[in-house]
Amino acid sequence: MWKLQGKNILVHICCSVDSHFFLEKLQHDYPEEKLTGFFYDPNIHPYSEYQLRYLDVQRSCKKLGIDLLEGEYDFEAWMQAVKGLEKEPEKGARCEVCFDKRFSVSAKKALELGEKKITTTLLVSPLKSQEQLKRVGDDFYEKNGVEFIAVDYRSGGGTQDQSRVTKEEQLYRQDYCGCIFGLTMQRDQQDKLMDEMFSPISAQTMPASIEERLEMYRYRMELEDKKIEYKIVRQKFLNYRQFNFKVTQGKSISVPAYALSYSTLARKKAQGRIEFEIDKVHYFNREEIKFITLDTFNLACANDYKNINELIFNPPSIEEEFRIRSSYGCTNYDLTPIIVVEKIIDEKLTIEIDAKTYEDVREKIIII
Repeated sequence: MWKLQGKNILVHICCSVDSHFFLEKLQHDYPEEKLTGFFYDPNIHPYSEYQLRYLDVQRSCKKLGIDLLEGEYDFEAWMQAVKGLEKEPEKGARCEVCFDKRFSVSAKKALELGEKKITTTLLVSPLKSQEQLKRVGDDFYEKNGVEFIAVDYRSGGGTQDQSRVTKEEQLYRQDYCGCIFGLTMQRDQQDKLMDEMFSPISAQTMPASIEERLEMYRYRMELEDKKIEYKIVRQKFLNYRQFNFKVTQGKSISVPAYALSYSTLARKKAQGRIEFEIDKVHYFNREEIKFITLDTFNLACANDYKNINELIFNPPSIEEEFRIRSSYGCTNYDLTPIIVVEKIIDEKLTIEIDAKTYEDVREKIIII
């Protein structure tokens, strides 16, 4: 087992935005202490968000020359710990139980490593109560003999300095604390779609999704390893999420079908028939809906899908769907439903699309 030697502080780390500035300050104020990071945050949800935050913390610690340990992602145990406190506000009783659990595990890790000092980067977060953290930390000291280092790096312009460091280091700036309950309340207050919780059965990477950011930040690390300079910039765009889609023939016969991204219906439902066909595009007599066959779609995307099910579970990328849309005369802002079916049906059809378009912001990398 690895044992810490000499003067050491085990630092519980929540995210790079808090930890990078915090660790720099600790290195300056405690030059004789060896700092070891401990990333233990089972509250972070979903798991892809946990992976993204851990990835950025790994990069941060590498730049600062700090060893980093990863705790267990015991999400179910965390959920059990906060059971009954789901509706508590930020900085309320749920947060205190969350701190208690993370400190407890951090304290045990410090003892396991032969260390008797711990602190947490949560102390620098403006979303957290320093008094609450200190109270929990002092309680651990009394019970376990692990001293809690309660530094205040927020006051005296610390929060502004932290923002400067975050920008200079191009750290991942998450916009919610981490837990599903805090996220739910935050999105409700903002009257904003909680798209962090969307995970298509196809595993398709959606625009501005956590998965898209994870891919981008992994690519960023590849660029840094190759010493390639870059900038991360933000851009506004029209985002899209599809909740439900169904095509029915007659009263109850389900028709295998796939709706390309950005297909929308104002009233979520349309009934009618296919009226005519031009250049292998079949036009519905309601809501500007277009149908194409799977064979036509295969030609457009240079693929060989055998059936609609295969397309649903393994679709092209969103970028490829954009290209296919444009090949049928759709512009960047076109929300016309384009529906892929195995064969064209000359009977009354019911189309149901429950989808939402909304203004959003995404990040992208520009090579300098």
